[in-house]
Amino acid sequence: MNAKIAGAPISWGVCEVPGWGHQMSQSRVLSEMTELGFSACEFGPLGFLPVDAAGRVATLREHGLSAVGGFVPVLLHDESHDPTPEIRAELEVFRAAGAEVMVLAASSGSDGYDTRPVLTDAQWSTLFRHLTELEALAAEYDVLAVIHPHVGTMVETKDDIERVLAGSSIGFCLDTGHMFIGGTDPVEFARDHATRVKHVHAKDVNLDIARRVKAGEMTYYDGVIAGMYVPLGQGDVDVASIVRSLEASGFTGWYVLEQDNVVTAEPAPSAGPAVDARISVDYLRSLLGE
Repeated sequence: MNAKIAGAPISWGVCEVPGWGHQMSQSRVLSEMTELGFSACEFGPLGFLPVDAAGRVATLREHGLSAVGGFVPVLLHDESHDPTPEIRAELEVFRAAGAEVMVLAASSGSDGYDTRPVLTDAQWSTLFRHLTELEALAAEYDVLAVIHPHVGTMVETKDDIERVLAGSSIGFCLDTGHMFIGGTDPVEFARDHATRVKHVHAKDVNLDIARRVKAGEMTYYDGVIAGMYVPLGQGDVDVASIVRSLEASGFTGWYVLEQDNVVTAEPAPSAGPAVDARISVDYLRSLLGE
C-alpha cells in the first residue's frame, strides 16, 4: 500500500476555537495516534505543539511521528488586511519542520464556525488574489498550499466552491464532511475534479444532523456534539467511492483522519476518541488495500 495516511488532533477534540470542550493533553493524543499505527500527523491548533520548528519536530519524533502540515485559518477577503506576514512566519516553521501541506481556510473574521458574512464581488476578487499570492508564497518554501471548504468560512457552499474552481488555480483539501454539509457532493467532486484534489480530510457524516445544521436549526458546534460525525463507513458519505476515484486518478497526497470532535471530559483509559479513530483508520486502510 503506497497511500499516505495521517492523523489530526481535532479527531481527539483538540481545536483552535475558544471553549471547544475539554482539551486532551498533547502526550495522550500523540501516544494514541502512535498506538493506532499512524506515522504522521497534522500540527493541530497553534500551541498544541511547540511554536518553534525544532520543538515541534522533537515532540513528534518522541512519538514516532513526522509532520504532514496543518490547518491554518486566514482572513482572505478583506482588502485592508495583508495575510502575507502571518503566513510567511508559519511557512518558516513548516519548512523547518519538514511539513508538506498548508491547509488554508478562508476565515470569516470571527471566532467559531456558526456565522459568516456574505461577500461582495470585490471581496471575492480580493480572496482570489490572496489565494494566488499565498499559493505562490508557499511554493517558495516547498510547501503545497490548498484551500479547505469548511462550514462557517467564506468557502463553504457549492456556489463558493464553484467560484474558487473558476477563479483560482489552487488545489483543494477535499473534506468529505464539510463539503457534504455545505451542499457539495464529495463523491461527484472527487470524480469530476480529481486533478484539483491535493489533500484529503476524511470524515463520515450523519446526514439527518447535517441537514439540521445546514438549515440553521442547530449550530455547527451543537451538531458535532450531537454526533454529526461518525466513524468512516458508518455514515451517509460514500467514502469508498471517493477513495476509488482519487486512487484511479493517481492521487499522491495525504489521507488525514480529521473528524471534528468535542470531548466533554477526560476519557477513561482505552476509551474516548481513540475508539472511533481505530474504526475509521481500519476502514480507510481496508479501502486503500483493495
